[in-house]
Amino acid sequence: MTASARAAQPSHIVLPVDVTDKTTVFAFLVQHFSRIGEEVWRQRILDGKVHWRDGSLIALDTQYRPVARVYYYREVPVETKIPFVEQILFQDDNIILAFKPHFLPVTPSGNYVNECLVHRLRLRTGIDTIGPAHRLDRETAGVILMTVCPETRARYHQLFIDGAIRKDYQAIAKVTPDIIKQYQDGSLTLPLHWTIKNRMQPSEPSFTMKIVTGEANTHSEISLVAIKGDLGLFHLSPITGKTHQLRVHMQSLAMPLLNDRFYPNLLDRGPDNFAAPLKLMAQRLRFIDPVSGISHDIQCEGLAF
Repeated sequence: MTASARAAQPSHIVLPVDVTDKTTVFAFLVQHFSRIGEEVWRQRILDGKVHWRDGSLIALDTQYRPVARVYYYREVPVETKIPFVEQILFQDDNIILAFKPHFLPVTPSGNYVNECLVHRLRLRTGIDTIGPAHRLDRETAGVILMTVCPETRARYHQLFIDGAIRKDYQAIAKVTPDIIKQYQDGSLTLPLHWTIKNRMQPSEPSFTMKIVTGEANTHSEISLVAIKGDLGLFHLSPITGKTHQLRVHMQSLAMPLLNDRFYPNLLDRGPDNFAAPLKLMAQRLRFIDPVSGISHDIQCEGLAF
């Protein structure tokens, strides 16, 4: 543990055009980030930790400017060190394909400001413009595409919008008793495949998801490929990319992922158990680079089973 950590890289927010009841930047920040608290924002501004894009400081009475970018530095009282190391699997002038370990967030979030993949890669490479092209849960390990140049970033984001990138995951979960019985008596041959399509939306609390009735907005292809005892090894391909999609879809099959603290039941918040990571791995990414034209097929080591 280290006391009072401040993010090395600033976050920013674009001041909305439709805000007309806030005359100062300070008033807007207090209202917009209400969970942080007025005194925290007051102290950050007084300490010179809030500024415009050109670096000029914002004071308590600085006037609100629609569309302008405000930069600030996230702080947490205590930041946990993640005892696992990231890897660079491929790098060129436009992208980095990296392995993100379990528990490490991609970007600053919650109690993590510098213990995140973006900051680690910026330190390792000396490139301050690195940013993620897509999401990967903090609890999930695996291959992630990072962009290097702001000028070409949108072209990599478009890969995900167009469904032009193939993502393959591995997972481990307890298999249902029915499947184990069929496997043991020889009436079931692996692989066993499911196509899951349903509608998901935020649940309570809002960082979790649930399946609801209505037109499908999610699609996953899931296969059980091996059984050992009461555990199964699964290959998963998310065709869409909703938050926690694979975790919720595995739960819907009555086989929630091993060591999942959110599904099927949200466990009390507590320190990470580094010896029991979520058994979900983004094991492979395949796509054609929209800038270089290179056909990428990048894999990391799979889950031990």
